[in-house]
Amino acid sequence: MKKLFWMIPLFFWMALVLNSRQTIAKPPIRGVWLTHLTGDVLASRENIREAVSLCQASGINTVFVGVWNNGYTLYPSDVTLQYFGETIDPRYRGRDPLHELVEEASAAGIAVHAWFEYGFAASHQQEDGGKIIRKFPHWAAKDIEGNLLTKDNFQWLNIFHPEVQAFLLQLILEVVDKYDIAGIQGDDRLSSLPSTGGYDDYTVHLYKREHKGKIPPGDHLEEGWTQWRAEKLHAFLRTLFHKIKSKDKNMLVSMSPHVFPRSKGEYLRDWPTWVEKGWVDYIIPQIYQDQGKDYETVFLENLDRVSAKDRRKFLPGVWIKTDDYLIPDALLEENVRFHRECDIEGEVFFVYEGLLLKQAFFKDYH
Repeated sequence: MKKLFWMIPLFFWMALVLNSRQTIAKPPIRGVWLTHLTGDVLASRENIREAVSLCQASGINTVFVGVWNNGYTLYPSDVTLQYFGETIDPRYRGRDPLHELVEEASAAGIAVHAWFEYGFAASHQQEDGGKIIRKFPHWAAKDIEGNLLTKDNFQWLNIFHPEVQAFLLQLILEVVDKYDIAGIQGDDRLSSLPSTGGYDDYTVHLYKREHKGKIPPGDHLEEGWTQWRAEKLHAFLRTLFHKIKSKDKNMLVSMSPHVFPRSKGEYLRDWPTWVEKGWVDYIIPQIYQDQGKDYETVFLENLDRVSAKDRRKFLPGVWIKTDDYLIPDALLEENVRFHRECDIEGEVFFVYEGLLLKQAFFKDYH
């Protein structure tokens, strides 16, 4: 009896320790986007190994790797085999670059998130929508003229069509099932549609059924029409989030939209609602301003869209390199310093190739 009496405090102490371990804060995400569309990192395992080494040396603890673009995957996919008779981007046949990256990154203590880069975009700079629309023409999003929906040289799938939603869900959940990754991410093309869309037959009929036979307004920015479509996007994201969590409650779900309100006005993405409703673990707005004060203004405007209790979910996306653009050293330093002044302890950089050209900054990045 005495032994049992003295064991009670021990059990109590152990419970406190275990509970404290569960509530220890994870380190802030300091990430980078990596895609084969901007470089050759994924062309070989050796290149992947070198990239992981550079990330580790640069203070990067999370890599968001593009796994879906132009109708192809970065990994052998049973889903794309079922729909298109192809399992992987042809340049990677015989390999599994996603698996290689996960292995190399894990050994270096770096988390990998599968970034569904093209989301609901069928193709880029292909007037007919590429192989997806050719195979499934009824999946096409349409503008008010009845043309294939195109914005910024991307051709779009109709996010409102149940077959399109089912396809994307299968694709994403396949990665959740097959790979030891830390998260799933969508950007400005996942749970998204240009606001000039929604005029395909399926969506028009759906709108009419829910509005006593009325047709959608001709003004694509009419408030009720915009809100109705935004709420359909809400429903898809809510479904996606819960399906992912049902498979792995620890899998992180993040979205990287345009800044608000552009995200809603141009792409029907009301992401402050996503944060408020708890449908994302992280929101990473693309604050791609190239002037210091402009950046700070837009940063604060978007940070203010998030309540105090959800600030831990907010991470800025920082544009450091694309094509001929390279962020000036002073601006990069100012941006990160400003984040810390605002108690934001992490960010995600676009794109990986910028690390190579900004090694002096990343040598001391923290």
